[in-house]
Amino acid sequence: MQPTLRRLDELAAHLARRDDTIAVLGLGSAGAQRARLDEHSDLDFFVIVEDGARSRYVDRLDWLEAPCPVLFSFAHERNGRKALYEDGVFAEYAVFTAAELPRIPFCAAKVVWRRADAPPGLAQSEAPMPRTPYDTVDFHLNEALTNLYAGLHRELRGEHLSASRLIQSHAVDRVISLLRLASGDAPYRDPFDVTRRVERAYPASALPLAAMVPGYAHNVAAARATFEWLSHRYPVHPGIGAAIRALLARSEESVPDR
Repeated sequence: MQPTLRRLDELAAHLARRDDTIAVLGLGSAGAQRARLDEHSDLDFFVIVEDGARSRYVDRLDWLEAPCPVLFSFAHERNGRKALYEDGVFAEYAVFTAAELPRIPFCAAKVVWRRADAPPGLAQSEAPMPRTPYDTVDFHLNEALTNLYAGLHRELRGEHLSASRLIQSHAVDRVISLLRLASGDAPYRDPFDVTRRVERAYPASALPLAAMVPGYAHNVAAARATFEWLSHRYPVHPGIGAAIRALLARSEESVPDR
């Protein structure tokens, strides 16, 4: 058995012997999407506990270390921790009560263990998944264009890191969303992170990431690559198009791509 899944089963078996635990849910590649599990996968899971027991499972690691010593851990949110086991398994988990769980957005969950009297439907979230304000071509296209416009202004101002995030991150996220709308959802699409598994979903001819994300020192070249990609595929409004072209020309003259 893959080490990540073995660790999850070990934790579930230990927690099943405790009176204040209700269920263990695997998430992502440790949940309902196990076909994508590989040696690089993290162990993501939820522990569902009785009312009043959450802090005990968040603050203490005795249950977490039952199958293997923990080399490193820290609280990354008020309900959970990230932890690295001595054998290399990396875990990220959160602890909720059964009453809290329906308000937590999650997907692709699998019940690994549940108490006989656990409420039904634990693997299904009632909370809406995160989404952009408008999941339309018009929104993603114009959001990408305005990301490029604002990013080029920040590049000219000398705010290269901020520019890189607008140009090489936010605008590219919108490009990926446009591809999704054009070709359908990629396998195992992550609603929390549009960048997950895009290299497998789209060939370099469809999504030239090396040109769109060349790094901190190449914001202008990145902006031009993304703008040209958008212009070749979608009707760019002439007003914002002309403004971006002027900024590209100005940037290439006064702030050569480093």
